[in-house]
Amino acid sequence: MKVPLFDLTRQYQTLREEMLKKIDETISSGQVILGENVKEIEKKVADYIGVKHAIGVASGSDALVLALRAMGIKEGDHVVTTPYTFFATASAIMRLGALPIFVDVDEETFNISLDEVEKTLKKDDKVKAVIPVHLFGRSVDMQRLKEICDNHNVKILEDAAQSIGSECVVNEKKVKTGSIGDAGILSFFPTKNLGAYGDAGMVLTNSDEIDEEVRMLRVHGSKKKYVHDEIGYNSRMDELQAAILNVKFPHLDEWIEKRINAAKNYAKLFEKHEVQVVYPTVPSDKSYVFHQYVIKVDRRDELREYLTSQGVGTSIYYPIPLHLQRCFSYLGYKKGDLPVSEKLSQETLALPVFPEITFEEQEYVVEKITEFYSRRKGL
Repeated sequence: MKVPLFDLTRQYQTLREEMLKKIDETISSGQVILGENVKEIEKKVADYIGVKHAIGVASGSDALVLALRAMGIKEGDHVVTTPYTFFATASAIMRLGALPIFVDVDEETFNISLDEVEKTLKKDDKVKAVIPVHLFGRSVDMQRLKEICDNHNVKILEDAAQSIGSECVVNEKKVKTGSIGDAGILSFFPTKNLGAYGDAGMVLTNSDEIDEEVRMLRVHGSKKKYVHDEIGYNSRMDELQAAILNVKFPHLDEWIEKRINAAKNYAKLFEKHEVQVVYPTVPSDKSYVFHQYVIKVDRRDELREYLTSQGVGTSIYYPIPLHLQRCFSYLGYKKGDLPVSEKLSQETLALPVFPEITFEEQEYVVEKITEFYSRRKGL
Protein backbone atom coordinates (compact mmCIF):
# COMPACT_ATOMS: atom_id res chain seq x y z
CA MET A 1 0.00 0.00 0.00
CA LYS A 2 1.12 3.57 -0.69
CA VAL A 3 -0.06 6.27 1.70
CA PRO A 4 0.89 9.84 0.73
CA LEU A 5 1.63 12.48 3.34
CA PHE A 6 -0.96 14.66 1.60
CA ASP A 7 -3.08 14.06 -1.47
CA LEU A 8 -4.53 17.06 -3.30
CA THR A 9 -6.03 14.99 -6.11
CA ARG A 10 -8.69 13.20 -4.05
CA GLN A 11 -10.22 16.48 -2.95
CA TYR A 12 -10.05 17.84 -6.48
CA GLN A 13 -11.98 14.91 -7.92
CA THR A 14 -14.96 15.69 -5.67
CA LEU A 15 -14.91 19.37 -6.70
CA ARG A 16 -13.67 19.10 -10.28
CA GLU A 17 -16.86 20.00 -12.14
CA GLU A 18 -17.66 22.99 -9.93
CA MET A 19 -14.02 24.09 -9.93
CA LEU A 20 -13.64 24.06 -13.73
CA LYS A 21 -16.92 25.96 -14.12
CA LYS A 22 -15.77 28.64 -11.67
CA ILE A 23 -12.37 29.00 -13.33
CA ASP A 24 -14.00 29.31 -16.75
CA GLU A 25 -16.42 31.95 -15.43
CA THR A 26 -13.55 33.91 -13.94
CA ILE A 27 -11.40 33.97 -17.07
CA SER A 28 -14.42 34.60 -19.30
CA SER A 29 -15.33 37.64 -17.21
CA GLY A 30 -12.09 39.32 -18.25
CA GLN A 31 -11.52 40.54 -14.69
CA VAL A 32 -8.52 38.62 -13.42
CA ILE A 33 -6.84 41.06 -10.99
CA LEU A 34 -8.51 42.12 -7.71
CA GLY A 35 -12.01 41.35 -8.93
CA GLU A 36 -15.18 40.03 -7.40
CA ASN A 37 -13.69 36.69 -6.37
CA VAL A 38 -11.13 38.39 -4.13
CA LYS A 39 -13.81 40.59 -2.57
CA GLU A 40 -16.00 37.53 -2.01
CA ILE A 41 -13.36 35.42 -0.26
CA GLU A 42 -12.26 38.43 1.83
CA LYS A 43 -15.85 38.86 3.06
CA LYS A 44 -16.36 35.14 3.71
CA VAL A 45 -13.13 34.76 5.68
CA ALA A 46 -13.66 37.98 7.67
CA ASP A 47 -17.11 36.78 8.73
CA TYR A 48 -15.85 33.26 9.49
CA ILE A 49 -12.86 34.38 11.58
CA GLY A 50 -14.82 37.18 13.23
CA VAL A 51 -12.76 40.20 12.18
CA LYS A 52 -13.71 43.51 10.61
CA HIS A 53 -11.22 43.27 7.75
CA ALA A 54 -9.59 40.52 5.66
CA ILE A 55 -7.18 41.56 2.90
CA GLY A 56 -6.17 39.09 0.20
CA VAL A 57 -2.48 39.12 -0.69
CA ALA A 58 -0.12 37.04 -2.78
CA SER A 59 1.07 34.60 -0.08
CA GLY A 60 1.22 33.91 3.62
CA SER A 61 4.84 35.07 3.57
CA ASP A 62 3.84 38.43 2.12
CA ALA A 63 0.98 38.68 4.59
CA LEU A 64 3.50 38.59 7.45
CA VAL A 65 5.60 41.38 5.93
CA LEU A 66 2.64 43.59 5.08
CA ALA A 67 0.99 43.09 8.46
CA LEU A 68 4.17 43.85 10.41
CA ARG A 69 4.82 46.97 8.37
CA ALA A 70 1.23 48.15 8.75
CA MET A 71 1.56 47.59 12.51
CA GLY A 72 4.48 50.03 12.52
CA ILE A 73 7.40 47.60 12.85
CA LYS A 74 10.52 49.23 11.47
CA GLU A 75 14.29 48.94 11.28
CA GLY A 76 15.90 48.29 14.66
CA ASP A 77 12.75 47.06 16.39
CA HIS A 78 12.83 43.70 18.18
CA VAL A 79 10.14 41.12 17.44
CA VAL A 80 9.81 38.00 19.60
CA THR A 81 8.91 34.73 17.93
CA THR A 82 9.51 30.99 17.92
CA PRO A 83 12.46 29.24 16.26
CA TYR A 84 10.32 26.13 15.74
CA THR A 85 8.28 27.21 12.74
CA PHE A 86 8.46 27.78 9.00
CA PHE A 87 11.17 30.17 7.80
CA ALA A 88 8.75 32.90 6.65
CA THR A 89 7.77 33.85 10.20
CA ALA A 90 11.27 35.08 10.98
CA SER A 91 12.30 36.21 7.49
CA ALA A 92 9.38 38.68 7.45
CA ILE A 93 10.91 40.41 10.48
CA MET A 94 14.30 40.60 8.76
CA ARG A 95 12.86 41.98 5.54
CA LEU A 96 11.77 45.08 7.44
CA GLY A 97 15.18 45.54 9.07
CA ALA A 98 13.84 44.49 12.47
CA LEU A 99 15.50 41.87 14.67
CA PRO A 100 13.96 38.47 15.45
CA ILE A 101 14.29 37.50 19.10
CA PHE A 102 13.87 33.73 19.35
CA VAL A 103 12.49 32.16 22.52
CA ASP A 104 12.05 28.46 23.15
CA VAL A 105 8.85 26.44 22.84
CA ASP A 106 6.73 24.23 25.04
CA GLU A 107 7.66 20.56 24.57
CA GLU A 108 4.08 19.31 24.75
CA THR A 109 2.32 21.83 22.47
CA PHE A 110 5.30 22.77 20.23
CA ASN A 111 4.05 26.36 20.53
CA ILE A 112 6.01 29.34 21.82
CA SER A 113 6.62 29.23 25.58
CA LEU A 114 4.67 32.04 27.19
CA ASP A 115 6.92 31.89 30.26
CA GLU A 116 9.87 32.63 27.98
CA VAL A 117 7.98 35.41 26.21
CA GLU A 118 7.22 37.06 29.55
CA LYS A 119 10.86 36.81 30.69
CA THR A 120 12.04 38.35 27.43
CA LEU A 121 9.62 41.28 27.53
CA LYS A 122 10.71 42.08 31.08
CA LYS A 123 14.35 42.47 30.06
CA ASP A 124 14.14 43.82 26.48
CA ASP A 125 12.42 47.18 26.05
CA LYS A 126 13.12 47.21 22.31
CA VAL A 127 10.50 44.51 21.71
CA LYS A 128 7.61 46.04 19.78
CA ALA A 129 5.71 42.90 18.79
CA VAL A 130 5.32 39.19 19.40
CA ILE A 131 4.48 36.69 16.65
CA PRO A 132 2.90 33.57 18.12
CA VAL A 133 2.52 30.68 15.67
CA HIS A 134 -0.45 28.36 16.07
CA LEU A 135 1.75 25.49 14.97
CA PHE A 136 0.30 22.48 13.16
CA GLY A 137 -3.17 23.93 13.83
CA ARG A 138 -2.89 23.97 17.64
CA SER A 139 -3.95 27.24 19.28
CA VAL A 140 -1.62 29.23 21.49
CA ASP A 141 -3.09 30.34 24.84
CA MET A 142 -4.01 33.79 23.53
CA GLN A 143 -5.71 34.90 26.75
CA ARG A 144 -2.43 34.72 28.64
CA LEU A 145 -0.31 36.03 25.76
CA LYS A 146 -2.57 39.05 25.38
CA GLU A 147 -2.32 39.80 29.09
CA ILE A 148 1.48 39.58 28.92
CA CYS A 149 1.73 41.82 25.85
CA ASP A 150 -0.79 44.36 27.18
CA ASN A 151 1.29 44.68 30.36
CA HIS A 152 4.31 45.62 28.26
CA ASN A 153 2.52 47.65 25.56
CA VAL A 154 3.64 45.16 22.90
CA LYS A 155 1.66 44.32 19.77
CA ILE A 156 0.65 40.84 18.61
CA LEU A 157 0.68 39.47 15.08
CA GLU A 158 -0.90 36.00 15.02
CA ASP A 159 0.66 33.61 12.53
CA ALA A 160 -2.41 31.50 11.83
CA ALA A 161 -1.02 30.16 8.55
CA GLN A 162 -1.61 26.58 9.73
CA SER A 163 -4.63 27.11 11.95
CA ILE A 164 -7.62 28.44 10.05
CA GLY A 165 -10.72 27.34 11.95
CA SER A 166 -8.98 26.64 15.26
CA GLU A 167 -10.37 28.25 18.38
CA CYS A 168 -9.29 29.41 21.80
CA VAL A 169 -10.98 31.01 24.79
CA VAL A 170 -10.41 34.72 25.43
CA ASN A 171 -12.41 36.57 28.09
CA GLU A 172 -14.57 33.46 28.53
CA LYS A 173 -15.60 33.49 24.86
CA LYS A 174 -14.61 31.06 22.12
CA VAL A 175 -12.91 32.95 19.33
CA LYS A 176 -11.02 31.89 16.24
CA THR A 177 -7.26 32.23 15.94
CA GLY A 178 -6.25 35.18 13.82
CA SER A 179 -8.89 37.43 15.40
CA ILE A 180 -7.24 38.19 18.74
CA GLY A 181 -4.03 40.09 18.05
CA ASP A 182 -3.57 43.52 16.48
CA ALA A 183 -3.47 41.57 13.22
CA GLY A 184 -3.35 37.97 12.05
CA ILE A 185 -2.32 36.22 8.87
CA LEU A 186 -3.44 33.18 6.90
CA SER A 187 -1.74 31.12 4.23
CA PHE A 188 -3.65 29.34 1.49
CA PHE A 189 -0.70 27.27 0.28
CA PRO A 190 -2.14 24.13 -1.40
CA THR A 191 -1.48 21.81 1.56
CA LYS A 192 -3.23 24.04 4.11
CA ASN A 193 -6.61 23.14 5.61
CA LEU A 194 -8.06 25.66 3.16
CA GLY A 195 -5.65 25.63 0.25
CA ALA A 196 -5.53 27.28 -3.16
CA TYR A 197 -3.84 25.73 -6.21
CA GLY A 198 -0.89 28.06 -5.88
CA ASP A 199 0.25 30.78 -3.49
CA ALA A 200 -2.22 33.06 -1.71
CA GLY A 201 -2.50 34.64 1.72
CA MET A 202 -4.52 37.04 3.82
CA VAL A 203 -4.11 39.69 6.52
CA LEU A 204 -6.78 39.82 9.23
CA THR A 205 -7.46 42.80 11.48
CA ASN A 206 -10.08 44.81 13.34
CA SER A 207 -8.06 47.99 12.81
CA ASP A 208 -9.21 50.37 10.07
CA GLU A 209 -5.72 51.85 9.95
CA ILE A 210 -3.97 48.50 9.43
CA ASP A 211 -6.57 47.53 6.82
CA GLU A 212 -6.05 50.75 4.86
CA GLU A 213 -2.26 50.44 5.03
CA VAL A 214 -2.16 46.79 3.88
CA ARG A 215 -4.55 47.49 0.99
CA MET A 216 -2.27 50.29 -0.12
CA LEU A 217 0.97 48.35 0.36
CA ARG A 218 -0.25 45.34 -1.67
CA VAL A 219 -0.52 47.55 -4.81
CA HIS A 220 2.85 49.32 -4.76
CA GLY A 221 1.83 51.76 -2.01
CA SER A 222 -0.94 53.22 -4.11
CA LYS A 223 -4.43 54.24 -3.01
CA LYS A 224 -5.17 55.83 -6.37
CA LYS A 225 -3.78 54.33 -9.59
CA TYR A 226 -0.35 55.74 -10.49
CA VAL A 227 -0.26 57.83 -7.30
CA HIS A 228 2.13 56.32 -4.72
CA ASP A 229 2.14 57.45 -1.11
CA GLU A 230 4.70 54.82 -0.11
CA ILE A 231 6.98 52.26 -1.72
CA GLY A 232 4.90 49.13 -1.41
CA TYR A 233 4.82 45.69 -2.99
CA ASN A 234 3.17 43.78 -5.81
CA SER A 235 1.26 41.41 -3.55
CA ARG A 236 -2.29 41.03 -4.79
CA MET A 237 -4.21 37.81 -4.28
CA ASP A 238 -4.64 36.22 -7.69
CA GLU A 239 -8.26 36.30 -8.87
CA LEU A 240 -8.08 32.68 -10.02
CA GLN A 241 -6.80 31.54 -6.61
CA ALA A 242 -9.61 33.50 -4.98
CA ALA A 243 -12.11 31.74 -7.25
CA ILE A 244 -10.69 28.36 -6.19
CA LEU A 245 -10.92 29.33 -2.52
CA ASN A 246 -14.55 30.37 -2.97
CA VAL A 247 -15.37 26.90 -4.28
CA LYS A 248 -13.55 25.22 -1.40
CA PHE A 249 -14.62 27.50 1.44
CA PRO A 250 -18.07 25.94 2.13
CA HIS A 251 -16.34 22.60 2.83
CA LEU A 252 -13.79 23.93 5.34
CA ASP A 253 -15.54 22.95 8.58
CA GLU A 254 -16.34 19.48 7.23
CA TRP A 255 -12.68 18.99 6.27
CA ILE A 256 -11.56 20.15 9.71
CA GLU A 257 -13.87 17.59 11.35
CA LYS A 258 -12.42 14.87 9.15
CA ARG A 259 -8.88 15.86 10.16
CA ILE A 260 -9.85 15.75 13.83
CA ASN A 261 -11.47 12.34 13.31
CA ALA A 262 -8.30 11.10 11.60
CA ALA A 263 -6.31 12.25 14.65
CA LYS A 264 -8.71 10.31 16.90
CA ASN A 265 -8.25 7.22 14.72
CA TYR A 266 -4.47 7.46 15.03
CA ALA A 267 -4.78 7.70 18.82
CA LYS A 268 -6.97 4.57 18.93
CA LEU A 269 -4.59 2.67 16.67
CA PHE A 270 -1.49 3.63 18.67
CA GLU A 271 -3.24 2.55 21.85
CA LYS A 272 -4.38 -0.71 20.28
CA HIS A 273 -0.90 -1.59 19.00
CA GLU A 274 0.82 -0.29 22.17
CA VAL A 275 3.37 1.58 20.11
CA GLN A 276 5.96 3.49 22.14
CA VAL A 277 5.52 6.86 20.48
CA VAL A 278 4.28 10.17 21.86
CA TYR A 279 1.18 11.15 19.90
CA PRO A 280 -1.00 14.24 20.32
CA THR A 281 -4.04 14.27 22.56
CA VAL A 282 -7.18 15.25 20.68
CA PRO A 283 -9.01 17.97 22.63
CA SER A 284 -12.80 18.02 22.94
CA ASP A 285 -12.99 21.46 21.35
CA LYS A 286 -11.55 22.93 18.14
CA SER A 287 -8.33 24.20 19.70
CA TYR A 288 -6.40 21.79 17.45
CA VAL A 289 -7.38 21.40 13.78
CA PHE A 290 -4.51 19.09 12.77
CA HIS A 291 -2.95 20.80 9.80
CA GLN A 292 -0.19 18.29 10.54
CA TYR A 293 -0.25 15.16 12.69
CA VAL A 294 3.13 15.14 14.42
CA ILE A 295 4.46 12.45 16.76
CA LYS A 296 7.65 12.23 18.83
CA VAL A 297 9.67 9.07 18.33
CA ASP A 298 12.92 7.36 19.14
CA ARG A 299 15.34 6.84 16.21
CA ARG A 300 13.28 9.17 14.05
CA ASP A 301 15.44 9.13 10.92
CA GLU A 302 15.64 5.34 10.84
CA LEU A 303 11.89 5.08 11.28
CA ARG A 304 11.31 7.57 8.49
CA GLU A 305 13.59 5.67 6.15
CA TYR A 306 11.71 2.45 6.92
CA LEU A 307 8.30 4.03 6.38
CA THR A 308 9.46 5.45 3.06
CA SER A 309 10.54 1.97 1.98
CA GLN A 310 7.04 0.73 2.87
CA GLY A 311 5.28 3.41 0.83
CA VAL A 312 4.33 5.73 3.70
CA GLY A 313 4.85 9.44 3.15
CA THR A 314 6.25 11.45 6.06
CA SER A 315 7.92 14.79 6.65
CA ILE A 316 10.04 16.51 9.28
CA TYR A 317 8.77 19.84 10.57
CA TYR A 318 11.37 21.27 11.19
CA PRO A 319 14.83 19.66 10.89
CA ILE A 320 16.81 22.81 11.75
CA PRO A 321 15.39 25.35 14.22
CA LEU A 322 15.54 28.89 12.88
CA HIS A 323 18.07 30.13 15.44
CA LEU A 324 20.58 27.60 14.02
CA GLN A 325 19.98 28.43 10.36
CA ARG A 326 23.09 29.77 8.63
CA CYS A 327 21.34 32.95 7.45
CA PHE A 328 20.65 33.90 11.09
CA SER A 329 24.14 33.09 12.36
CA TYR A 330 24.95 36.80 12.79
CA LEU A 331 22.35 36.91 15.59
CA GLY A 332 24.78 34.96 17.75
CA TYR A 333 22.67 31.98 18.76
CA LYS A 334 24.49 28.70 19.26
CA LYS A 335 23.57 25.07 19.72
CA GLY A 336 22.13 24.52 23.19
CA ASP A 337 20.60 27.98 23.52
CA LEU A 338 17.04 26.80 22.86
CA PRO A 339 17.14 23.14 23.90
CA VAL A 340 13.47 22.21 23.53
CA SER A 341 13.30 23.39 19.92
CA GLU A 342 16.56 21.58 19.18
CA LYS A 343 15.27 18.38 20.79
CA LEU A 344 12.01 18.46 18.86
CA SER A 345 13.89 18.95 15.60
CA GLN A 346 15.49 15.54 16.21
CA GLU A 347 12.43 13.66 17.47
CA THR A 348 9.34 14.78 15.57
CA LEU A 349 7.79 13.14 12.52
CA ALA A 350 4.67 14.15 10.58
CA LEU A 351 2.42 11.30 9.49
CA PRO A 352 -0.12 11.33 6.65
CA VAL A 353 -3.22 13.36 7.49
CA PHE A 354 -5.77 14.92 5.16
CA PRO A 355 -9.58 14.85 5.04
CA GLU A 356 -9.78 12.01 2.54
CA ILE A 357 -7.38 9.61 4.26
CA THR A 358 -9.02 6.24 4.94
CA PHE A 359 -9.00 4.26 8.17
CA GLU A 360 -7.31 1.40 6.29
CA GLU A 361 -4.49 3.72 5.29
CA GLN A 362 -4.04 4.93 8.85
CA GLU A 363 -4.06 1.35 10.09
CA TYR A 364 -1.32 0.50 7.59
CA VAL A 365 0.79 3.45 8.77
CA VAL A 366 0.54 2.43 12.43
CA GLU A 367 1.17 -1.23 11.61
CA LYS A 368 4.38 -0.27 9.82
CA ILE A 369 5.51 1.86 12.77
CA THR A 370 4.76 -1.08 15.08
CA GLU A 371 6.66 -3.38 12.75
CA PHE A 372 9.72 -1.11 12.81
CA TYR A 373 9.94 -1.06 16.61
CA SER A 374 9.13 -4.79 16.93
CA ARG A 375 11.97 -5.68 14.58
CA ARG A 376 14.29 -3.44 16.52
CA LYS A 377 13.41 -5.26 19.76
CA GLY A 378 14.20 -8.58 18.10
CA LEU A 379 17.68 -7.52 17.09
